[in-house]
Amino acid sequence: MSITKNLQSVQQNIPPHVRLVAVSKFHPNEAIEEAYKCGQRIFGESRVQELVQKESSLPKDIEWHFIGHLQTNKIKQIVPSVTMIHAIDSERLLSEINLHAQKANRTISCLLQIHIAKEETKFGFSFDDCREFIASNRWQKFENIEIAGLMGMATYTENKIQVRNEFKSLHLFFQELKTTQFKEKNYFCELSMGMSDDYQLAIEEGSTLVRIGSTIFGNRNY
Repeated sequence: MSITKNLQSVQQNIPPHVRLVAVSKFHPNEAIEEAYKCGQRIFGESRVQELVQKESSLPKDIEWHFIGHLQTNKIKQIVPSVTMIHAIDSERLLSEINLHAQKANRTISCLLQIHIAKEETKFGFSFDDCREFIASNRWQKFENIEIAGLMGMATYTENKIQVRNEFKSLHLFFQELKTTQFKEKNYFCELSMGMSDDYQLAIEEGSTLVRIGSTIFGNRNY
C-alpha cells in the first residue's frame, strides 16, 4: 500500500476551497512522515496521549486537529499544541478549554458538534440546544476561544440519500448561524463533515474540512 498514491488520489478529488484533515490516529509516525513529504500539513488525532506524543516528535509546522470526544480532564495536555478542536458537544467543554487557553495565552479554534445522525452513540448538540446557546451569547464570554464553525457525523449507512440529507441539514444550520449571530465574525467559516466513505457527498453539500483516514493510511493498527 502506498500512502503517497492514496493521498494524491484523495487530493485530486478535493476542490481547492476544501481542506483535508488526514486522520492519523492509531498510525505510526512513519506513516505521517510519508504524508508530510507529499505536502500534507493537517493531521487529525482522537486520543490526547497519542497527539501529545506525536506532536513532540514530528515537524513543528504540522497543524494538529483534535477530532475525537474530548474529556475535560485531558484538555490541559493538548491546549499548547492543538490548532483546532472539532467535536465540542457541550458548553462546559468550551468553558474548560477557554480556562486552559487563557493560562497558555492562546486562542483555540473550536467547532460545535451537531448531532445529525440517526444513531444515539454519536455526540453533539441538538439543533435547538445549539440555537439556544448561541442566541444567549454566553459563548462570547469565552475570550480565548473562536467558534470557527460546525462539525457533524452522518449516520453509518449505505443509504446515500439519508447521508446527503443529514449533511444538507447541517449546512442549512451553518448558513442560519452565519447570517445571524455570526454575521460580523469572519472566523466562523468552517463546516467539518465527511469521512472516507462519504466525503464526496459532504463536499457537494458544503463541507470545508473533510476528515479522511483509512482511504489514505489503510486499516488502523489498534
